[in-house]
Amino acid sequence: MDKRPERRTAVKGRGKSTPVRLAAALLTVLAVTSCTGGVDGTPGSSGTHDPLFPRLGNDGYHVQHYSLDLDYDPASGHLKGGATIVARATKDLSAFDLDFAGMDVAEATVDSRPAAVNRAGDELTLRPRQELTEGATFTAYVRYSGSPKTITDLDGSVEGWLKSPDGGVLALGEPTGSMTWFPSNNHPRDKATYDINVTVPDGLQAVSNGELAAKTSNKGRTTFSWRTKEPMATYLATVAIGPYEIDDKGITKSGIPVYTAVDPRVKKQTAAVVAQLPDIMAWEEKNFGPYPFSSTGVIVSPAKSAGYALETQNRPVMPLDHFDTTTLVHELTHQWFGDSVTPATWRDMWLNEGFAQYSEWLWSEEHGGPSAQRLFDQEYAKDDGDEIWSFPPAEPPTAAEVSARPVYVRGAMVVHKIRQAVGDEKFHALLRDWVGTHRHANASTAEFTRFVDKEAGQSLPAVWDTWLYGDGKPDSP
Repeated sequence: MDKRPERRTAVKGRGKSTPVRLAAALLTVLAVTSCTGGVDGTPGSSGTHDPLFPRLGNDGYHVQHYSLDLDYDPASGHLKGGATIVARATKDLSAFDLDFAGMDVAEATVDSRPAAVNRAGDELTLRPRQELTEGATFTAYVRYSGSPKTITDLDGSVEGWLKSPDGGVLALGEPTGSMTWFPSNNHPRDKATYDINVTVPDGLQAVSNGELAAKTSNKGRTTFSWRTKEPMATYLATVAIGPYEIDDKGITKSGIPVYTAVDPRVKKQTAAVVAQLPDIMAWEEKNFGPYPFSSTGVIVSPAKSAGYALETQNRPVMPLDHFDTTTLVHELTHQWFGDSVTPATWRDMWLNEGFAQYSEWLWSEEHGGPSAQRLFDQEYAKDDGDEIWSFPPAEPPTAAEVSARPVYVRGAMVVHKIRQAVGDEKFHALLRDWVGTHRHANASTAEFTRFVDKEAGQSLPAVWDTWLYGDGKPDSP
């Protein structure tokens, strides 16, 4: 979408005497002031200029809270939605964009007054009657309906609103899929709190992020009301609809409530791993510090429902074909690295995946498997044509590589080189300090390297230049 030019008011008054021209100018200024509050606003850009996803998000406002009301009919696949978005303008705005793919918009308001609506691709532009001033808090509402889309990513994986043959649904959002089922400022750096209310036919469960605040039934349909009090990036929001078996009686050793939702068809195969969740949480709290959220758990989805596991906030989504202890360790680690401390841009994704991958190595080392050093050596032994050397972990060249192996494996190798450079005691302190300092915030790679150098008491150019940013396979392990 082209950025609209900044709005200007001009009074031409050609052929009129000076007093008449001044009177006309004054009347025009008064008219503009009464209609817009005197704001000379811009639409805000249709994107945040992210290096990998430049069209996602909007730089003109910050969302504080989403309240989503979703009513789903599994028989038809039809979704009725209402999104209330409380936000603060970060500049004077004459209009603003929301990321929203597909679906029909029935109405939109800003501060309870009708707003003009324009659709262009995956951008939904709202133009309020009264322009918004920088620093002002406003409330936008969008009512919509339709059949949400499934997106095929550049790497071939699917996301968005994933339907199963039995009428179930799994909504996954990394990196862009959340905009298929609710309008949002869909970029990791704009985190907000959420209320997600999902209405489905009786007999089905609707599981989402946070805590279940209420459950009400009326005329054969049940509404599940979920509340997320800690900030959450849009790509971490989820909805799982289906005949899940719920266990909400668990608690971790540190007192965190555990809520698990397991598809009954895979319950027997996954029970042993689900039972390990409290022990895994205790191990991760020992290594990474206090758990950053109010509840934990897991959603065990039907076999091959997505083809991958995802670190959705509070309770990761894991299908049967990706359900094992190592993967659960990985996804729960993301609650610290990715969900609480969220990347500033998609190019910083190694800060999520490198640490989650390295947590697998640490778990192996402490639970009778190969040491982290041995796993590092196994990766380094791969020849220089292997995929892990195709680009530096901090510089995925395109959006298609945001989840490629260098981000994960070589990212973990960077973490191991930090450990070698600073020693075990300082390394483990550094892990806890990093997630504690940036709790519920965003962080970039540059911020991380500065943090490590400061915590280490020395600069680590060999780690950054060779392992984090260096091209190809390093000459020496």
